[in-house]
Amino acid sequence: MRAPSRWFVVFCALLLADTASRTLAAERPNIVLIVADDQAYGDFGFMGHKQIQTPRLDRLAAESLTFTRGYVPSSLCRPSLATILTGLYPHQHKIFSNDPPLAAMNGKKKGKGKNQEAAQEFARLRDRQIAHVDTAPTLPRLLGAEGYASFQTGKWWEGNFKRGGFTHGMTQGTRHGDAGLTIGRETMQPIYDFVDRSVADKKPFFVWYAPFMPHTPHTPPQRLLDKYLPLAPTEHVAKYWAMCEWCDETCGQLLDFLDDRKLRDNTIVVFVVDNGWIQDPNAQKYAPKSKQSQYDGGLRSPIIVRYPGHVAPRTSDALVSSIDIAPTLLKACGLPADKDMPGVDLLDDAATAARKQLFGEVFTHNAVDVDEPASSVRFRWTRSGDWKLIVPTAANEPSGEVELYDLAADPTETKNLASAEPARVAEMTKQLDAWWKP
Repeated sequence: MRAPSRWFVVFCALLLADTASRTLAAERPNIVLIVADDQAYGDFGFMGHKQIQTPRLDRLAAESLTFTRGYVPSSLCRPSLATILTGLYPHQHKIFSNDPPLAAMNGKKKGKGKNQEAAQEFARLRDRQIAHVDTAPTLPRLLGAEGYASFQTGKWWEGNFKRGGFTHGMTQGTRHGDAGLTIGRETMQPIYDFVDRSVADKKPFFVWYAPFMPHTPHTPPQRLLDKYLPLAPTEHVAKYWAMCEWCDETCGQLLDFLDDRKLRDNTIVVFVVDNGWIQDPNAQKYAPKSKQSQYDGGLRSPIIVRYPGHVAPRTSDALVSSIDIAPTLLKACGLPADKDMPGVDLLDDAATAARKQLFGEVFTHNAVDVDEPASSVRFRWTRSGDWKLIVPTAANEPSGEVELYDLAADPTETKNLASAEPARVAEMTKQLDAWWKP
C-alpha cells in the first residue's frame, strides 16, 4: 500500500486545523454591546430614579454584574464611542472631537463660490479624523480575526461601518450614523436578521446596538409622553423621561429576541451610556454640568455585564471605566487584549478592587488640530476614592480654574475645595500628569 503523498498529508493537516478553528469559534460567546446615547447616570430605576421607569434594564441589572460607579473618560459622544470600541483613551486613539475646526465647518455650511475651498477643507479634515480608526484595535476587527461576524447599528461617526472592522452594518458614512440611526426608533429587524444569519452560518457574533436614544430629538410615543406629563416639572423634562423609557423598551425587545432564539446562555450582554445628559427644563437642550462637561453629570455611567453561568449577579461600587469594556470582552472570548489597552478585566474582582483611581479628558467639540489631541483638550480629570480633581488647559479654557470635590459629601460638585486642600491638589495633579500631560 502506497504511503500518502506529502501534499495529501499537508492538505489533511490544514483541513483539520481549519475545522478545529471553526469549532473553537463556534464555542466562543456571542456579544451584544448596548450603548445608550445621552442619559444621566441616575436616570434609571435600578439607579434610584423615582419617576423614570426602566423595567427591562432594571431586570438586566439584577441578572448581571452591575457597576454603579462607572465612568467614560470623555463627555462627548464621538470620542466616548471610540473608547468603548477600542479600549483606548481618546488621546490614544486620536478620535477626540466630534468635528473638524470651526472654520472648516463654516465652509461646509456655505459651500458655494468663494467658500468652496473651505468646504473641500472640511471634507479633507473629516477624512483625516476618520482615518484614525483604520489602525485602531477595534473590537470587531480583533474579533473578526477569530471568526466573528459583527454588525454596526445606530451611532457611528467613522465613515462606512467597514472602516471600524465590522463585517456588516447600516451606516454608510454620513457624519454620525445616517441609515443606522433608524435602529430602535423605527425598527429592530436588521439586528434580528443579522443574528439569524450568523447562527445559520455557525459564526459567533458581535452586535453594536448604539441607538440614537434618548438623544434629541425627543420624540417619544404619545402613550409614554402622556404617562410622564403629569409627573414632570415641564414638558421638556417629560419628553426626556419618556425617551428614557422608550430606549429601555427597545433594549427589552433585543433581550427578548436573544431569549426566543435560545441565545441567552452563550451571549455576553454589556450596557453603558456614551455620556450623560441633564435636561434643561425650559428648552430642548442639555443643562450645564452634563454633556460636554468635566462633571459627573456628563462623565458617569453605570456599566452592566451579563454572562449567565460565568458571572454571578451582584452590584459593585468599584471604580470602573469604559476603557475596561474591550479588554474584558476579549478575555471572555479567550483572546488577548491589545498591548496598548490600559483597562482591567471587569470580571476579575481582584483587579477591579485593586484599582483606586480613574482618569479622563474632555475635549473641544470641534478639533483645533485633528491629528493632535493636546491641541483640543479642555480639561483633564481624575477620581481617587471619593475625591475628584479637574485641571483646565489654559489654551482652551483660559478662565478655567482647578477644581477639587469630595464626591461623598458633594455628589453634584458644587463646593470647590481646591484652595482648602493644596496638598491633595498637588498630589493628584502629579498623578494626573504621570497619566497624560499634554
